[in-house]
Amino acid sequence: MTQIQNTPHAVDAPDAAVDPRQALLKAVSLARRTVTAVRPGQFDDPTPCTEFTVRRLAGHLVAVLRRIACAGRGGDVMSLPTTADDLADTEWQEAWDAAVREVEAAWADPAILQRTLTLPFGSIPGAAAAAVWTSEFTVHTWDIATATGQLPDWDAELVAISYAAMQRGLPAGPRDGAPFGAAVDVDPDAPAIDRLVAWCGRKP
Repeated sequence: MTQIQNTPHAVDAPDAAVDPRQALLKAVSLARRTVTAVRPGQFDDPTPCTEFTVRRLAGHLVAVLRRIACAGRGGDVMSLPTTADDLADTEWQEAWDAAVREVEAAWADPAILQRTLTLPFGSIPGAAAAAVWTSEFTVHTWDIATATGQLPDWDAELVAISYAAMQRGLPAGPRDGAPFGAAVDVDPDAPAIDRLVAWCGRKP
């Protein structure tokens, strides 16, 4: 993470002083720790993200990292697969770490936060893209943790950034065509992570 300069840039998040790249890398780090804690017999278990088993979701996150690096280099993220299905259970950690190094290098210049990046759902500034990917890693970390009986130590700032990004990106009503179910009702006083995943269609 040291390759990325920690300079503040404004984003539509609870704390505009947080560098979106650092927030993303923190979310990636928590996801890695959560996948690392998965026991061998749990990789075939289903997750709340119903299209993925634990194994396929870990491979999906490796693929997302590769797409983030690709976007940072100005490439076409749609040219890369959405899941790294070719990785054995003993290979994903090396592939994950290599992809993180690519992300750090591709996003090292703070100017990327103002650059327009093209994602599968449209073109947005790099800062907003980083927030979207932060939310993806945070929600999928919850998916894996829930599937494998883990209780991660959630970072309140990351959850807030993720929730803000998902509220901007997902309508409260029908979500036809989006890879998310309808928002689930939760108590307003529920933990922030529960409110985030409920907005993304999960049942806490």
